[in-house]
Amino acid sequence: MAPVAGGILNRLSPAEVSLEIKDPVDPKALEQAKGILHELLQTSGTKSVNEEKLVEVAKRLGDVDPETTASVADLLVSKEACKKAFDELSDTDRAALVNIHGRIRAFADMQRKSVVDMEMDIPGGKAGHTVSPCKAAGCYAPGGRYPLPSSVLMTAVTARAAGCPTVVLASPKPAPITMAAAHIAGVDAFLRVGGAQAVATMAYGLDTKTENGESVTVPACDVICGPGNQWVTAAKSIVNGKCGIDMLAGPSEVLVICDETADAKIVAADLIAQAEHDVVARAILLSTSAEIIDQVDKEVLSQVNSLPEPNRSTAMEALKQSFAVLCESIDQCISISDDIAPEHLEIQTKDSEAVAKACGNYGGLFIGTHAAEVLGDYGAGPNHTLPTGGTGRYTGGLSVFNFLRIRTWMRVDDPAESQGMVTDSVTMARLEGLEGHARAAEARKQ
Repeated sequence: MAPVAGGILNRLSPAEVSLEIKDPVDPKALEQAKGILHELLQTSGTKSVNEEKLVEVAKRLGDVDPETTASVADLLVSKEACKKAFDELSDTDRAALVNIHGRIRAFADMQRKSVVDMEMDIPGGKAGHTVSPCKAAGCYAPGGRYPLPSSVLMTAVTARAAGCPTVVLASPKPAPITMAAAHIAGVDAFLRVGGAQAVATMAYGLDTKTENGESVTVPACDVICGPGNQWVTAAKSIVNGKCGIDMLAGPSEVLVICDETADAKIVAADLIAQAEHDVVARAILLSTSAEIIDQVDKEVLSQVNSLPEPNRSTAMEALKQSFAVLCESIDQCISISDDIAPEHLEIQTKDSEAVAKACGNYGGLFIGTHAAEVLGDYGAGPNHTLPTGGTGRYTGGLSVFNFLRIRTWMRVDDPAESQGMVTDSVTMARLEGLEGHARAAEARKQ
């Protein structure tokens, strides 16, 4: 495996591409996350986190300035501060935020309307399901090397569109644009805390009073969603079961399928856009054209060198584990892509629509040259919180459905009409050896 001369992408043959499914939970981060949760919960005396320990952990791990953080109230960002951040944006920045919010909300509203309460006839009565939102949603937005207000919108707006009455946001060291996004998304509580400590607080809640008698309450959330670092992912794996989670996301990835009609500059730009996310991100190119692969490779090297720091060094490191594959046919490209099940799948071919329809496994699909993955990142409508590491084989991205409960019910109005169903239940119960079940059904015989 080696990059081509004058290029940067490693070259693999189709046979060398293997399905690499890594556990997204880092073992060391898992142990550290367990320690943090234990520290926050062991001395609380209640089911919620200990507020004093939370302040200690937030200071120790660099979420907040130790010099200006005196109590748990200092870990919360007020609604007034978020509105102020929104109001102080330039007209251009504010318009972009409003527009993106509107498109995300419109798509989420459409999803919510696609599933409704329904019922059908059963022998002697009715059966159906109801659709209702969970009460409290916890949303995480990274606050590391780049502020990610888009993640605030993707998570909080979607939870609100699902109908969740309470939306909690956690993001360490929030930038003004993150606070502005929280304002337009309408979050109810905003923790300036990150990592496992943020996940723990959203999972178990916080209920205390400050020395001034001010009430500080963060409800225990029913679902926690959003991307984060390895400690966030580890903590989500720990609290899963105590509450629901969207997914355990690993390193970000993009896969581009292209042929000789592709624009090498555009393909290269899309690969770099993904690579600058993180040093462990992956950018993959599958093509039927050796010439296009060479052109893209040279463009990647040229374009990445023009990036500012730290984007350049981050992308360069990520590109070390990225690769290109020359395939015999588009069908072979599709087969390899389906094995990988990439988080983001771009199709830039002669008939992009037909190729896209033939693809089966991915997180998000981007059809045609102009459907840039970055447009999905920034609010074309569909959610950008997507499954990674091959999990697109069996799950999809964040949506209103993560916050909805579809609960079934049945009712028997005419016992005489239900007798066939009763008889079948008696028979099946005894076939399974469950005599108590059989007798419970027999109690309904007439």
